[in-house]
Amino acid sequence: MLAPLALAGCSSDGSGGDGKAGSAKAADKPATVAVTPSGSGVKAGQPIKVTAQGGKLTSVQVTDGDGGAVTGKLSANDTLWTSDRKAGAGASYRITAATRTESGTAGSTNAAFTTAKAEKKNLVTWWPGKNTTVGIGQPISLVFDYPVGTESRAEVEKALKVTTSNNTVGSWGWLKHYDGKDRIDWRPKEYWKPGTQVTVDAPLNGIATSKERMFARDYATKFTIGAQEVVKVDLDRKKLVLERNGSPVRTIPVSGGTPGGDKRSWGGTTVLISKEGTINMNSETVGLGDAYNKMVDYSMRLTWSGMYVHAAPWNAAYFGRANKSSGCIGMSTAEASSFYKDIKVGTPFETTGKDHKGIPVQGNGFSNWNETWEQWQKRSALS
Repeated sequence: MLAPLALAGCSSDGSGGDGKAGSAKAADKPATVAVTPSGSGVKAGQPIKVTAQGGKLTSVQVTDGDGGAVTGKLSANDTLWTSDRKAGAGASYRITAATRTESGTAGSTNAAFTTAKAEKKNLVTWWPGKNTTVGIGQPISLVFDYPVGTESRAEVEKALKVTTSNNTVGSWGWLKHYDGKDRIDWRPKEYWKPGTQVTVDAPLNGIATSKERMFARDYATKFTIGAQEVVKVDLDRKKLVLERNGSPVRTIPVSGGTPGGDKRSWGGTTVLISKEGTINMNSETVGLGDAYNKMVDYSMRLTWSGMYVHAAPWNAAYFGRANKSSGCIGMSTAEASSFYKDIKVGTPFETTGKDHKGIPVQGNGFSNWNETWEQWQKRSALS
């Protein structure tokens, strides 16, 4: 039910006792305005609605607790305004609505309400980092702590806005993260153009992801695309080539994964996820028994399953000659040191060769580029 709210408007004083005077008084009465939701600590996740009875809405202004404007749309007959987004959890809103009756009487209504905090939240982990400069293969990636039901995915996807400085064409796609969590990525149709400025807005607060959980905050980030760089790893020739603007600028002899078994390297296109410095690598964590357990320098992650590019001085005899690693791409410490310094997170690595263990599944790192544009678009909940 729409609860009428106190309003201030123009009206006659109604003096006089004949029927005509009474009719004039009724005609001069401002429209009645109601806002839903209303009250204190109300349930979040509902659209904000402003309704006029006995007249039309001429303007509606809604602001949140931070002073930000909440946009919305008027119905065709100008009697109902509905917000574009739902009321968020743990939020406050102020509403000012102006009305006019058919006889021209103007009115103004002020209202406010607050929403309760979400009892059970769904949180988001986000790539890439804010205000970073990344490589041309970097997708936008959101991993959700709890499942996003199929009935909620279209609404979530509609809320996500990607704005670029050059109108880059791209699409969202749903997949499973490597740990089994729901994830949505946005990738361009082709690799990003260098220098592209990207802004991502995710006004998710108030959107339910299941019967029990909802998002309880908004998210936003900005990042920039760096130079046009692609790394090409040729397992047959045992070399890594860094290309800039289509031309090779550096060639490094490497040793890839051992052919013929589980120690082979992944093929296809992967994207540099992170630069992790010196880390402990233990073969037992990736299902290779007790093959190794050592500290490894200049570690650059390509998949969540454990494929890295890194310094591998213990394999020095094989660089450029044979593939003898347990799946990673190894190089000398000197080469790894300078390569680590120069390469950007988000740079695509295109790995080829006769004996690799296939293409990483979607979700194992950023394997987005191993699908055609048409295949990728079908992952959208809006396709």
